[in-house]
Amino acid sequence: MEKRMKRLKQFYVLPAVAAAVCLVFAGRTVMHAEQAETIAEGVYIGGIDVGGMTADEAASAVESYVKDAGEAQFTLSAGERQITVPASDLGLHFSDMSVVQEAMDVGRSGSPIRRYKDKKDLEHGNKVIPLELDVDPAAVTAVLTEHADDLNQEAVDCGLVREDGAFHITDGAQGIEVNTADSARLISAYVSDGWDGGSAQIELAAEIVDPRGTREELSKIQDVLGTYNTNYSDSGASRCTNIAVAAGKINGTVLYPGDEFSVADAIGPLNASNGYELAGAYENGQTVQSYGGGVCQVSSTLYNAVILAELEVTERSNHSMIVTYVSPSMDAAIAGDYKDLCFVNNRDVPIYLEGYTSGKNVYFTIYGEETRPSNRVVTYESEVVSRQDPGTQFVATGDPAGYIGTVQGKHVGYVAQLWKVVTVDGHEESRELFNKSTYRASPKVVHVGTASADPNVSAVIGAALATGDEATIYGAVAPYTAAAAAVQQPPVQQPTPEEQAITGTVDESQITGGQ
Repeated sequence: MEKRMKRLKQFYVLPAVAAAVCLVFAGRTVMHAEQAETIAEGVYIGGIDVGGMTADEAASAVESYVKDAGEAQFTLSAGERQITVPASDLGLHFSDMSVVQEAMDVGRSGSPIRRYKDKKDLEHGNKVIPLELDVDPAAVTAVLTEHADDLNQEAVDCGLVREDGAFHITDGAQGIEVNTADSARLISAYVSDGWDGGSAQIELAAEIVDPRGTREELSKIQDVLGTYNTNYSDSGASRCTNIAVAAGKINGTVLYPGDEFSVADAIGPLNASNGYELAGAYENGQTVQSYGGGVCQVSSTLYNAVILAELEVTERSNHSMIVTYVSPSMDAAIAGDYKDLCFVNNRDVPIYLEGYTSGKNVYFTIYGEETRPSNRVVTYESEVVSRQDPGTQFVATGDPAGYIGTVQGKHVGYVAQLWKVVTVDGHEESRELFNKSTYRASPKVVHVGTASADPNVSAVIGAALATGDEATIYGAVAPYTAAAAAVQQPPVQQPTPEEQAITGTVDESQITGGQ
């Protein structure tokens, strides 16, 4: 009986213990399921407390942090210059979301010893998982390129000033140029290496740019390499102003070996704010009033000094119609962005461009170091290959019969070429074709009145116009000229002497074979 009671006790005790064990494991199982849904308390991703968050909540917290960090202001400096941009402009981003899973795994992944250690560590402090941000190199490069003028400091080359016939050397100054590639890497390293998300100042990678030129080098500029001048005595006040302004903008230019000079860049833009006035100029073969009218005489004068100095001409265009201040093929037109005079300093030392006006003449002289033999002389000869006389165009108008008036002067068309002639000790050594130019022909335009109360008069003048013969037309109009003169007529614009000089109402005696 006693043994039976012991067995019964064992029977009832064992199920109770088993039940207790099951409850313990069941409880442990429930706890694990709850912990799997949230991150353990005391876990941080960077500076973000994600304890108690689900994986989605932690991911949202990280994304919100990155968005807020994008508003931080970065001051990027290069020497004494700096710009300030939001971090978002630099392509701030965070793409490694594995840190969220890493936070979820704290205390519940790995070996039992690892899990035990994680829990003990959390009891004594926080667990911080590094949060690494980065920037987009392309975005950083775009920002630095856009603000290059704000960050870079151009070096000021040593220069020359010519006063009272003597040269004075001016000292240069160092510049700073940002190294875009190195700066992009520097910014990336700063952001990814523990940046706290707040505003920051970063010194960019930059290089010192030394000025060009030395006193010894510039002191060699003493000799006249080429000089030329043209006259504009028939020009009006506005054209005179434009010539003086353009010459002044070129005056004092120092070109170092290999430098290319653009006249259009140097004198532009051609507008009122840059000192220019309205004056006659060519446009599509017609004479128009344009800001800067007359600057082509400046470029043409400089062109002749350049070719006498034997500098390398890289761009030159003739005018659409003939001009008279230089011989055919010795002109150089400036027009919009499609006609320019450009040349390169092809010498081993710097050159100096002097330009000025005096007594309605414009002068250009190119100074440098003369290395050409003194017995060698360079000249240029203009040759007219062919000419086209466009004649006179008579246009019938509603003016009274007998009225006749010229509204556009004649522009003879030419094909011309320029020869470069080199003589040594007075003997011709070489003759080479230097350029070739074609100038458009444009007829003289004369308006002829045909209105009359007598239809026979109108018919006679109309018949004369139909012949196109100048003598016949003038003969038909002559009997009515006196009557037409007695009638008040609106003024007809005649070409002024200035327009004739600029646009090529040419005196044939001016077309010569040389300058």
